[in-house]
Amino acid sequence: MAAGFVLALQAEQGPAPGRGGGAGPGGAGGKLIGGTLTPAAPDARGWGWQVKALINPATPRPFYNKAKELLFQDKQITSYTISTYNPDLYCEVGKHFDFIWFEMQHSTMSWDEVRRMMLACPGVGAAPMVRTPDAFESTIQKATDIGAIGIIVPTVDDAIEARDAARYSRYPPVGRRSSGGGSFGQVWPGINYRATVNDNMLVTVMIETLEGVANAEEIAATAGVDVIILGNNDLSSFSGWPQNEPRYQDSLIKVRNAAH
Repeated sequence: MAAGFVLALQAEQGPAPGRGGGAGPGGAGGKLIGGTLTPAAPDARGWGWQVKALINPATPRPFYNKAKELLFQDKQITSYTISTYNPDLYCEVGKHFDFIWFEMQHSTMSWDEVRRMMLACPGVGAAPMVRTPDAFESTIQKATDIGAIGIIVPTVDDAIEARDAARYSRYPPVGRRSSGGGSFGQVWPGINYRATVNDNMLVTVMIETLEGVANAEEIAATAGVDVIILGNNDLSSFSGWPQNEPRYQDSLIKVRNAAH
């Protein structure tokens, strides 16, 4: 089973907790805030060891997914969020970031607009990733067919939803992505896409609810899940706890420990 690993990524939700776990600045009067739980010690096998172990040794390195390659080197990655159709912006910021977060949960962009942006500058540098509104097969199929090599699924509550995110993102035998048409061949020309995209795909799930926190270990253990992101603002909203509340901080630590 593939263990997820928590990333310190910044998106609309704000910065997620990084490797240090559940304590950090931001409490009243500048005091440190934290929960009552003890963050688990890092696994001796290294960060993301189980995800790394599942990669096919025949897959060429470096990955053409820049974000995944840097994560496998234990490096921090950066992103830029695009929520409106703007090919010029995409082609420019794609030179300077590790992945582009195409926002399809909280925007009115169409799939065709995202497709046209990807085709405006194939191989620009940043890995094109899509935050989908759900983990439905039909949704993830559209994202992968237009060339996305990263899927971000919000408000994942349990391992069943995490499993769907992972399996619909990848071809058999490890997944159940359907073979079909699309523009992925134009976005990734000159490579053996079918043989390599499974390992280049970065499947990300967001834990943003108390249901997700309660099921964090099962979610993190789901085969094919590469990354867990904590949605700070939504977790506070769904739980009703402010972010400097010890119960909120304990939720962060619980998810972080599950990822370890």
